[in-house]
Amino acid sequence: QVQLRESGGGSAEAGGTLKLSCAVTGFGPRRPCVGWFRQAPGKQREDVAHIATDVGRTFIDLSLKDRVTISQDTARNTVYLQMNSLKPEDSGVYYCVATANNCYILRPMYEYDVGHWGQGTQVTVTS
Repeated sequence: QVQLRESGGGSAEAGGTLKLSCAVTGFGPRRPCVGWFRQAPGKQREDVAHIATDVGRTFIDLSLKDRVTISQDTARNTVYLQMNSLKPEDSGVYYCVATANNCYILRPMYEYDVGHWGQGTQVTVTS
């Protein structure tokens, strides 16, 4: 059974840094595509970044490329999302997502690409 365990959410001040973690289990020997979606209040969920954990290639939303890093610790089966220079508009619920299917590095993931969702973790950035 696939499980995605998120941690690291909470409150932060604008200009600060936040690092989210997603521990991924249940894929067996397969190396899934793992990413982070976020949902701001009143908006749809959107892909922030994702990583092909087999080869380490990443996609990051163009508008966030200067402030966001996605990385992994393969020994811990954990994917990290680090956000720097936080802005109030970064606030929302962040979901770790994963799929065993193709990992499209040249485009964002869409909800129909996602096979598994984490429960979500709230991020609140105060000005």
